[in-house]
Order: sequence, then C-alpha cells, then structure tokens
Amino acid sequence: MSGPFIRIEHLSKSFGENHVIRAVDLDINRGEILTLIGKSGVGKSILLKLLINLVEPDSGRILFEGRPLEALSRDERKAFQQKMSYVFQGTALLDSLTVFENIALPLQERRGASREEIQQRVREKLQQLDLVGIEDKYPSQLSGGMKKRVALARALVTAPEIVLFDEPTTGLDPIRKQAVHDLITDYQRQFGFTAIMVSHEIPDVFYISQRIAMLDEGRIIFAGTPEELQQDQNPVIRQFIGGAGSQRKT
Repeated sequence: MSGPFIRIEHLSKSFGENHVIRAVDLDINRGEILTLIGKSGVGKSILLKLLINLVEPDSGRILFEGRPLEALSRDERKAFQQKMSYVFQGTALLDSLTVFENIALPLQERRGASREEIQQRVREKLQQLDLVGIEDKYPSQLSGGMKKRVALARALVTAPEIVLFDEPTTGLDPIRKQAVHDLITDYQRQFGFTAIMVSHEIPDVFYISQRIAMLDEGRIIFAGTPEELQQDQNPVIRQFIGGAGSQRKT
C-alpha cells in the first residue's frame, strides 16, 4: 500500500463563532505513535472526535487507506469505525459494572460474538494487562493507575487497528504517568495498532512517539519527528516546549 494509513485533508470544524479546527492537513502512518500537542483549547480532542466520527466536520475529508470516508458504503464506514477504539481522558468506566463487565462491553455492543467468545477474549486481556484477580471489583475500588489499565484493556479487547488516547495520563503522579506511557508503548509493539494520542506531557511523549503534530489556534503548525520538533525555531513552538518543560520540573 502506498500513501499514508490515514490522511486528513483541509478538515475544519466550528462551534458557532469558535473556529476550533481550521483547514487541518495531517498524515498518519500505519503502526506509529503520533502525539498531538498544543495549548489547552486549541482543538486536539476535537480532532480525535472528528477522526472517530463523534463529531461531523464542516468541511474537508478523512481518507482511510486512500479512500475518502464519505465514499464508503454504510457497511464499510461501520467496519472502519470498528477498527478504532477510544481511550477517554477520564477512563469513562461504568461504575455500575465490574472490571470484567467493563472490558466486555465493546464486544457485547457489537453483537455477533457468543458469550463463550466474549469471556475468552476478556480473560485474554485480563492476563495480558496483568489484571487477573480484580475482574470482580468495581471501578470505585481501583486506583487511578489501575483504572487506566482497565480502560486500555477495554480499548484493546476488540483488536483495533487504531487506538485514540485523549490525555491518558491526566491526574496521575510522575511514576504512574511513566507506567501508563510504558503500557502504551509495550502494547503498541505487541499488538501493532496505530496510536494517536493527545498529551501535554513534555518531554515524556518525545520518548514514546515516532511523530509529533502541534496544533495552534486550530491549525497544524508542525508535524515531524520529536528530534525535528526540538530543533524547530518557530517561536510558538519554542515557547510551548520551554513552558511545558519548566512546568514539568516544578
């Protein structure tokens, strides 16, 4: 296959007078970890929601393996969406369900899988993510780091090709942040999914990302390797990296 795995072309989205995403162009390669950085409120999370079709764009298009999503049939678009999983910023675990039931939920929603198959796939993820022994607990009984691990298990149980992470380390201390980053990189290598992550964790994300894209005022002002980002002389980039780095040290 030639060309990028996912291509975003001239994508725009406004909410009233608030132009959140402005003619964004971005290529995403198969099997990479691409991290979206930028100040709060510049449209990073909205871009993720546009990708997973939780939000409709005003203009522009998304191509998957060279095909525009709007050209796909209803079944093909559904199949594309099922290739994706989303790890929400606050984990979005359901408090009324056990760990086992939370992880099983995406499989149950898709239907077609037998009860035995669902149980087998959930058990596999419990084992792979070192969650055996807590499957009957409820989210309220778990630590923040453990909740992140369960959310990741739920995202991976459908064997997605693409996993979107919205601020996966928010609210965690430095040790647990590193543990979550290690989880993402370890399982990305193991399962081979393409990861698109929103994060403020600089310089941490430089060490786990193949590429970085920076949003500013709704536009992509940089897309390249972490090394290229750190050498870029754009004053907006220099100020953001320097400010984020100094906050990290305090």
